[in-house]
Amino acid sequence: MTGDGYMARALAQAESAASAGEVPVGAVVVHAPSGRVLAEAGNRVETDCDPTAHAEVLAIRAAARALGAPRLVDCDLYVTLEPCAMCAQAIAHARLRRLVFGAYDPKGGGVEHGARVLEQPTCHHRPEIVGGVEESKAAALLKAFFAALR
Repeated sequence: MTGDGYMARALAQAESAASAGEVPVGAVVVHAPSGRVLAEAGNRVETDCDPTAHAEVLAIRAAARALGAPRLVDCDLYVTLEPCAMCAQAIAHARLRRLVFGAYDPKGGGVEHGARVLEQPTCHHRPEIVGGVEESKAAALLKAFFAALR
């Protein structure tokens, strides 16, 4: 499967989250050497009554369980929205190899915007970062979700 295929899976998770009344963000963790999908998740903040139940955190937790290890050094994370500061820090702690995200988030992002967590001198790990993959599809999901709330 290609990077586009992994992002398509993340977009499917985002659509599923939206169907459940969650902000449509989806994430997929891939073991890079094998191409095997270790975990995928959509936001579950409302469903779980948990402010940390972001798609990225849920996928990282599940991937770590699948590998039986707290470090995901050979893994890539595909997520439909630029991670917030909390998720960026989780990405650093998990030692993910690469972060690939869809839509940029000038308001709440913590990677290319806002706190820029992964660029801070106190950040102990910085993955390769690729932004804007399937950006228009990811942004359209978010816009449609928030338009329906208004």
